[in-house]
Amino acid sequence: MSSLKKFAPRREHKERGQLASRKKFGHLEKHKDYVLRARDYNEKQKQLKRLRERAAARNPDEFYFNMERSQMKSGQHIEERNEMLSPEMLRLMETQDITYVKMQRDINRRNIDRLKNEMHLLDSSGSSSSRPQHTVFVDSEQEVNEFDPAAYFGTLPEFVDRKFNRPKVETLENSEIARPLSEDLRRAASARQIKLRELKDRLERETQLKRAESEMVIRRAMKEKGKKKVGTDMLGLAVYKWRAERKK
Repeated sequence: MSSLKKFAPRREHKERGQLASRKKFGHLEKHKDYVLRARDYNEKQKQLKRLRERAAARNPDEFYFNMERSQMKSGQHIEERNEMLSPEMLRLMETQDITYVKMQRDINRRNIDRLKNEMHLLDSSGSSSSRPQHTVFVDSEQEVNEFDPAAYFGTLPEFVDRKFNRPKVETLENSEIARPLSEDLRRAASARQIKLRELKDRLERETQLKRAESEMVIRRAMKEKGKKKVGTDMLGLAVYKWRAERKK
């Protein structure tokens, strides 16, 4: 019979909920909530105790080379290399591994390629960087001086600088082309501006992700032996070089 006691129905002990008259005070703490809160409090007290002991036993003449690359700003400890990265990238480096960063770079690069493929619908803004580049080879200096882009491409001079919708003269003479409405032009211009802003943000994110990936590789390699400083990069940060070792 003793073996059947554990199968006999037992009374379920329930903890009291918050009274209706005390709802304004919020949730009534249960024992499991107290256990979590007490455990967290004790851990923090132990950490503070360790820090107090370490501060009491600190050597005032202590020195290590990382002191030269760190400083205090507004009461916060700042690493020299961390200043070159945005707070978002620093959080990414602290919470994720390099595989995740590489995956995000691949996704971002695909979005950049997609936006660049859609940018061929943009008009030329008149700047040399956005003007289409087309190299034409000729045989003499005289042909260079007498070269006419409109005649070479068979279009009107007004359409030479266009990146898209550059009809030929024969097409304009033999067909009727509907003139776009002002509302359609306004919508197209607004869509182009949205695409340009997105492309700019994507390019900036690509730069930050590339910097974060390089920084993660460097910080992982700096934990190994044999590093040597050989110079600085474009951001003024130290560049290290390791002796090549043959891996088995």
